[in-house]
Amino acid sequence: MWICHKLKSCLLDNLLPPSQRCSYECEKKPTGPLNRKKLIEHINKQALETPDKPEFKPYVAGTIRGKKWIPPENVNQKEADEQIAIDLGDEYEQALSQATQDEIIDLAAILGFHSMMNQDQYHASLLNKGQPLGLGWDGITKASQPKVFPPEPPNDTNIELSIQMVKEDNYDLKHLNWNNIKNISDEKFEQLFEALKDNTNLETLSLTNTGMTDRTAIKLAEALEKNCTLKVVNVETNFISPDGIVRLMKSLLNQRSLEEFRATNQRSQVLGNKIEMEITKLVESNPTLLRLGLHLEYNDARHRIASHLQRNIDRSRLRRMGHFSRTYTAGWITSRR
Repeated sequence: MWICHKLKSCLLDNLLPPSQRCSYECEKKPTGPLNRKKLIEHINKQALETPDKPEFKPYVAGTIRGKKWIPPENVNQKEADEQIAIDLGDEYEQALSQATQDEIIDLAAILGFHSMMNQDQYHASLLNKGQPLGLGWDGITKASQPKVFPPEPPNDTNIELSIQMVKEDNYDLKHLNWNNIKNISDEKFEQLFEALKDNTNLETLSLTNTGMTDRTAIKLAEALEKNCTLKVVNVETNFISPDGIVRLMKSLLNQRSLEEFRATNQRSQVLGNKIEMEITKLVESNPTLLRLGLHLEYNDARHRIASHLQRNIDRSRLRRMGHFSRTYTAGWITSRR
């Protein structure tokens, strides 16, 4: 008891550690070992059975109890709003104040404020159909019903007939489309590419989603090295490796007649820095390529290819307008002088 009395007298001493300021005065003996689960259940039961203290002022809906909090006025924001305010003039202010909801929606559509309206309101304003009922500023926001489009019909191109027409160099065959045709054998690809070497009329070749591999890509590259009339080649969504794409890009440097080449979405989504730099050098050596469909990861390759393609497009436009030949002739005459 003397120690407890001394401890109580030292409670006001701030220099005493907290662990020594408390005195344990419980004289009851433990009834058994500690059971944590039962202790928590007892505490919860006691908390539920203990009645709440009655409130001095009963709760009434809509009644403010105590002092109401009023947010402080933001002077900086008020000054910024005053600076942003634009004086539209009396005529515009009067026109906007008397405008209806449909007229304001049409004005927002003309100005391109897409966030102020949904798709139905925007297209109705552009097509001058009138706003649908219940879609004003006070209308209920809801998703538009998606339009149902029928599936695309299967590609009914006759493979045997198209190969025969390419082999015979048919004048009427300018565009050949084998897109989305499944189960084309390698022999059919080889027959087509072999016929392409001597063809002089075909201008567009589309082989998207046909299951092409590196083996058939090499045959196509050999055909592109000898064909001088193809303008567009599309081999997207196939199983060509990055090395196969490089082989195809090299084949474009032989005849230099192709203007558009597309080969995205292949077996490897990432080409890598080495392959992209090699493709960039090949493109920069090609003076006739105008459009390239490839997913490039590095900014340097994208920028260099885009700049070179733009130069090719400008050169092609000048040649088409006749300025290129006149400029070259004038420069040659000046140098001769």
